[in-house]
Amino acid sequence: MFRGSSFHTIDAKGRIIVPSRFRDGIREGGGDGIMVSRMDSCLVAYPYDEWNKIETRILSLAEKSENMRRFRRVFIGGAFECTIDKQERTLIPQPLRQYADLEKDIVLVGVLDHFEIWSRSKWEKENMELEDDLKKEEVRNEIARLGL
Repeated sequence: MFRGSSFHTIDAKGRIIVPSRFRDGIREGGGDGIMVSRMDSCLVAYPYDEWNKIETRILSLAEKSENMRRFRRVFIGGAFECTIDKQERTLIPQPLRQYADLEKDIVLVGVLDHFEIWSRSKWEKENMELEDDLKKEEVRNEIARLGL
């Protein structure tokens, strides 16, 4: 499981250091790397076993709508397998770095079955938007259903 946030930098070659607590989750998930794709202006990183579950669910869907075809095309078609090297880094491919605006300061955010990779500026904007959303009754009610 992936929890918590870590502030890091991405080097000039596009490599990031994966925190040890995330590497433990990656190893438990069946390997020495992650599958990385794009969503919500950030990157999503899944251990191999979780990625396989996603692919299985997508394949099993009877829904063949234009929206689902487009989603599969972008989400699965834009995914990259990223291994972790001996220095505990992984290379984020250029198309993904460009999509998420990863230039220097980044944030890795654990969200249970995967983690997200954000540019720091987009992460700060996401946090500010959540604060605004928390003022809305419908959002508070949704969170309250979790028992929080």
